[in-house]
Amino acid sequence: MASIKIKSRTGGDAGTFELDESIFGVQPNVPVMHQVVTAQLANRRRGTQSTKTRAEVSGGGAKPWKQKGTGRARAGSSRSPIWSGGGVALGPKPRSYKQRTPKKMIRLALLSALSDRASEGKIIVVDGWGFEAPSTKAARTLLDAVGATGKALVVLGHDEIVAAKSFRNLPQVQIILGSELNAYDVLCSDVVVFTPETVPTFGPKGTPVEVTV
Repeated sequence: MASIKIKSRTGGDAGTFELDESIFGVQPNVPVMHQVVTAQLANRRRGTQSTKTRAEVSGGGAKPWKQKGTGRARAGSSRSPIWSGGGVALGPKPRSYKQRTPKKMIRLALLSALSDRASEGKIIVVDGWGFEAPSTKAARTLLDAVGATGKALVVLGHDEIVAAKSFRNLPQVQIILGSELNAYDVLCSDVVVFTPETVPTFGPKGTPVEVTV
């Protein structure tokens, strides 16, 4: 197992923490990360964009002019796609962009992302938040003290309400529950901040990545 130093809230050393090599020490699989992130972004799309075809645009029931004798091109409806105000040919319709991704690929992508951040020294473990009341200023001071520069992903437990309220107004900080960790958010962050309780571990069957809170 790899050992990293636990940071205190003031930036000092508060011991060491052993990172599980099977989670933070795997060889990053870039193609899998790319496929999983692409699928995750596709699944966020609502797919509600829509246009009207010539059958759905109102009007155009009467033939604009007679077929012959006017010198103009033949026209059967003013709602044709080539007319101004007509329907749209081959336009978008409501659809689902959802991509099915195997669970093993999702898990491997997350392990690859965490291992990539760990290899770059971008994993920080803090001994605790210590917020008595919600305080954005205290949250900013804590992140500066532990060296969490740039965009930080702060991993919280379900019951850490005060910490969530402290971090949520910081523009460069994204808060996430340990059970919601995913490859995209890890890769979009410059540093990932855990507490010893929220560092991911293997579940009982060895397949999912879970947290101990």
